Amino acid sequence: MEKKVYSTSGKELRTITLDDKVFGLPVNDDVIYYAITNELANRRVGTACTKTRAEVHGSNNKPYKQKGTGNARRGDKKSPITVGGGTIFGPKPRDFSYSIPKKEKRLAMKSILSSHAQGDRLTVVEDFTVESGKTKDLVAILNNFAKDERTVLILKDDDAKIKQAGRNIPNLSFLAYNRLEAHTLFYGRKVIILESAVKNLSDFYAEDKEAK
Repeated sequence: MEKKVYSTSGKELRTITLDDKVFGLPVNDDVIYYAITNELANRRVGTACTKTRAEVHGSNNKPYKQKGTGNARRGDKKSPITVGGGTIFGPKPRDFSYSIPKKEKRLAMKSILSSHAQGDRLTVVEDFTVESGKTKDLVAILNNFAKDERTVLILKDDDAKIKQAGRNIPNLSFLAYNRLEAHTLFYGRKVIILESAVKNLSDFYAEDKEAK
């Protein structure tokens, strides 16, 4: 697959060949769903906690006698049917995280990249950085490719200057080529990838590496 490479000013520079094993695969909606669900589950803290009637502080005495009052029969004030009583089947701290096969997760990332590339939502830009670390300098570059859209910028490395410049930009996410996130990548309306990151992605998701 051929893609145009743009300068930071939005001008066409050259073309680049995208690896079909990473950017030209049939989109597998099932593995994308599994990968996103897995990521969201692993983000859950799982600290919600309620008290059962055994854990609620209070007396074990009956509030009134069993017979003769005209009221319904009931136990102590810790009963779940009373205000301030225990909770029936309430949440307890738990671990929601789980793992999925590595091959399945890698296939999900390649399917998402292929979906964006085939849907013309992926733009390749020449390598750049923001030496000043200022937001306005990065905004000037991004406005040539995406405006008021949920944008994902895939970096060739952990560029602290670009991240510093973009941390105040709404709807902008940064991903390193070797630490992609299915949820962030899938819901990006515009994916901007640096030219060097294209080669890095092709090497990182190469079939021969998966076989090791």
